[in-house]
Amino acid sequence: MGTLESLPLFLPELALSAALLVVIFVDLARSRSGGGEWPGTVAFVGSAAALVLTLRMPGVVGPDGLLAGVPQTWLFGRMIVLDAFSVFFKLLLGLSLVAAVWMSLRSKDVRGRPNEGEYFTVLLGSGIGMFLMASAGNLLMAYLALEFVSLTSYVLTGFLKHNRRSGEAALKYLIYGGVASGAMIYGMSWLFGLTGSMDYAGIAAGVATLSEASRGAFFVAMLLVLAGFGYKIAAVPFHMWAPDVYTGAPLPVTAFLAIGSKAAGFAMLLRFLHFGVTATGPSPIVASVPLVQLLSVLSALTMTLGNLAAMSQTNMKRLLAYSSISHAGYALLGVVVFRDAGVAAVLLYLATYYLMNLGAFVIVMLVTNESGREDMDAYRGLAWRGGAWPAVMLAIFLFSLAGLPPLAGFIGKFYIFAAGIEGGMYTLVLIAVLNSVVSLYYYARIVKMMFLDQPLASDPVLRFGVGDLGVVSVLSFATVFLVVQFGWLLRTVEGAGRVFGG
Repeated sequence: MGTLESLPLFLPELALSAALLVVIFVDLARSRSGGGEWPGTVAFVGSAAALVLTLRMPGVVGPDGLLAGVPQTWLFGRMIVLDAFSVFFKLLLGLSLVAAVWMSLRSKDVRGRPNEGEYFTVLLGSGIGMFLMASAGNLLMAYLALEFVSLTSYVLTGFLKHNRRSGEAALKYLIYGGVASGAMIYGMSWLFGLTGSMDYAGIAAGVATLSEASRGAFFVAMLLVLAGFGYKIAAVPFHMWAPDVYTGAPLPVTAFLAIGSKAAGFAMLLRFLHFGVTATGPSPIVASVPLVQLLSVLSALTMTLGNLAAMSQTNMKRLLAYSSISHAGYALLGVVVFRDAGVAAVLLYLATYYLMNLGAFVIVMLVTNESGREDMDAYRGLAWRGGAWPAVMLAIFLFSLAGLPPLAGFIGKFYIFAAGIEGGMYTLVLIAVLNSVVSLYYYARIVKMMFLDQPLASDPVLRFGVGDLGVVSVLSFATVFLVVQFGWLLRTVEGAGRVFGG
């Protein structure tokens, strides 16, 4: 489709763009009149409108189920692809953006700051970039979207301008991101030279006809491109930025990076590998390079390092950062399978990961707001200091992250492991199972502190708002209920995983 024809199918991104502009003008008016919560309110309404417009796109909600009738088409001269796969990630990213804006409205790291309007402007801009990452059907668009998300993420990470830890995190993020982006675009230039196309469909056709003499160049190109994707999903050895950035950034930004940015990174990685390089099947050139072995090693190292490093953490944000790294390793297991079942398993895993990780971050934000502390000692005797319900909900989220039944995390890991077994990745699945057992230790340690450790006299009593606990209650209920009613989600991700966008 041309530009004008594509606009009606580009409404969610247009809504975010309009909200971004309104936030800028509202912030200018606010700075003159003083006070007000309008920038955050406008950002919340805009992100919610983008989510509603995504749901109202053709074929998203129909009699045959969610995403069953989404048409497959190209927008803006084959730069953007619209299919069930991209719409699935737009829904997930839209939910992540709404949650990030909502958390920002209640976070003491954000509220009342003089540059609050700028914060919401950049946050909406990052959301637009992630939407484009999910639907990019061209190497150039993929790189521009990823770079735009990276630049806005650097700014969000360093939002606390007078906080040394925040500034240091932003600088490290910028350095690591610049190196990874440079390697990625260099690899893309090699891939374009080998295949003669930037379009994923053209790349798939070009890879299928590459000669044996091009094997070395193709493998080098793939290594460089995967460096950029690995950085975005925080996979080993491109993970080094994540713990410092997650610790130094404001809590809503940490949650947004852990959930939204990771989902957008996997959307790009899956479309590039499954719908681009290997869309026409395992060609001789792909089979001749150790691509599967490389990704398998990355998956094993990522989940193992993330879990082992998390065991020694005493800061909750840093612990959840290493936990996020380990979950990227689990999701990579589904990528390695190179089958439709693997793609569907990754989508299912990311959906369950959204619920349990977001819920954990919201509880951490509430505790930080009340106590002013991020260390694990702030959770000592939480069941007695802050009421049993917040502690119970955090325990649900943590045990779900560990993959214990009957919680949503168990369903996500079950289908990831099942896809690995179907693909013959028995050793990798065994490593993943052992890592899940290891992760139970540090998750259970937090639960033990909340329920079994007695609070000290110096530990303050924590009081949480009814509205905040209501939102977390919905997430905890969904984490439990999804195990009972996961059939519709499974059908949705299977349909999204079969649409190749070619």
